[in-house]
Amino acid sequence: MPDTRVLEGAVEKPAFLSKERITAKPGFNRWLVPPAALAIHLCIGMAYGFSVFWIPLSKAIGIDKAVACAPGIGFFEQLFSSQCDWPISMLGWIYTLFFVFLGCSAAAWGGWVERVGPRKAGLVSTLCWCGGLLISALGIHLHQLWLLWLGSGVIGGIGLGLGYISPVSTLIKWFPDKRGMATGMAIMGFGGGAMVGAPLAALLMEHFSTSQGVGVWQSFVVMALIYLLFMIGGALGYRVPPVGWKPEGWVVPRAKVDNAMITRGHVHVNTAWKTPQFWLIWGVLCLNVSAGIGIIGMASPLLQEVFAGRLIGLELSFDQLDKAQLAEIAVIAAGFTGLLSLFNIGGRFFWASCSDIIGRKATYFVFFGLGFALYAAVPLLGQWGNLALFVLAFCIILSMYGGGFATVPAYLADLFGTQMVGAIHGRLLTAWAVAGVLGPVLVNYLREYQLGIGVEQAAAYDITLYILAGLLVLGFICNALVRPVAARHFMSEAELAELRAHGAKAVPACAELEWSADPSSRPLVIVCWLLVGIPMLWGMWITLQKTVVLFQ
Repeated sequence: MPDTRVLEGAVEKPAFLSKERITAKPGFNRWLVPPAALAIHLCIGMAYGFSVFWIPLSKAIGIDKAVACAPGIGFFEQLFSSQCDWPISMLGWIYTLFFVFLGCSAAAWGGWVERVGPRKAGLVSTLCWCGGLLISALGIHLHQLWLLWLGSGVIGGIGLGLGYISPVSTLIKWFPDKRGMATGMAIMGFGGGAMVGAPLAALLMEHFSTSQGVGVWQSFVVMALIYLLFMIGGALGYRVPPVGWKPEGWVVPRAKVDNAMITRGHVHVNTAWKTPQFWLIWGVLCLNVSAGIGIIGMASPLLQEVFAGRLIGLELSFDQLDKAQLAEIAVIAAGFTGLLSLFNIGGRFFWASCSDIIGRKATYFVFFGLGFALYAAVPLLGQWGNLALFVLAFCIILSMYGGGFATVPAYLADLFGTQMVGAIHGRLLTAWAVAGVLGPVLVNYLREYQLGIGVEQAAAYDITLYILAGLLVLGFICNALVRPVAARHFMSEAELAELRAHGAKAVPACAELEWSADPSSRPLVIVCWLLVGIPMLWGMWITLQKTVVLFQ
């Protein structure tokens, strides 16, 4: 019987998880790739919604009321204690761990993702994210906080990084004519993950809660299984175009003054991070995210403390409200945060698509220029008591926060070429890790300082907002300094050919490098978009129901 692995004159069939195995054949419909990316990003995007677990977890032992730890118990003792409830401040570290490990894992393994392709990276992300949830469920069941940190924060954070960057390079190569729009479609899923996951988690906790438990560990298990199915489906749905592919009829635009920032060469990841352009874009992303993530962290208390009784038609300060009135304005604040979530998601698609028209650099100038004006105006709007303009300002700010994430991969592709943009993007996400610490720490400590020196609660955020506006000025300067990458940094034709051939020896040459989609694939495209679109629409509907309270 002949050896089925290698026959004379034949090529060994590539492994199932290899990049070669998922190289698309002529007629493949590129619109099948964005829903695959969305399936993964909608799942890992639940990282934004983890705060929905904080209050139940802070009463996991006491159920109705938190069991306080013994006086003098140390920080590390709380990690291993099973006799008292965890304070929210300890649980909040998971949020920081998420984005630190997201940035670090994306930087460390971005090159590996480029080599092995999005399918293998997506499956590893699935195992890390869903496995991390299961480890966290065990930690909650045993009441061991260190397991929760390890499972969701560390292992789950690694899954976030790999899942976040896995589709970037692939989508940019499938949509050379719409780079911004393509990455915006996927990355808006990360922003929308909490919009779907948070209400799902709330329903599950309500279902599983009893007089003996708050139902969180069971919810983690169910969500891990649901996410496992979606993320595996997304990873298996990835396809990469053959080298040199382009949409039928599309012509690479000739160099013009308005697209001089778009390079015709390709820069290796090990060279890109040594260029001034990389660090300028790093600063652009870090400063934009630091300002935005600071707003996300303080949006709900800011609205409640600035407008206080005026939210329910009473001229009372925050300290003068009773328990029932505080609960009433908390519901309105929840609607406010939901509205910000919608603008965060919509901004990712809107601004990234706009960048295809006006350019990436111009788009970031809008973020920093308009953002500075809005941050500086918010304290004045609060003093005027103009709720509508106050809310509108924050909605636009959050749209640009999301838009910054979605636009930056296309910015990198313009500057450094598409060959290793996924790996370069991975290293750039260390800016997110830094911003994930800088933004919340800056906002929280400044607020505490202001209150400590006697500033009233309604005005405690003013200095913070002015400082965040200052960060945007620095971002504006960084963006203004970005110039096209010097030709000496580009890979030679020989280096590029060697890189493209690496690990692709089993792929036969594709005879057709320009095609339109096979019409017979349209029903499948519709089904795939429905699978990710229906959960997103459900999440939007729940969010809009909460948002209506803000305008009643």
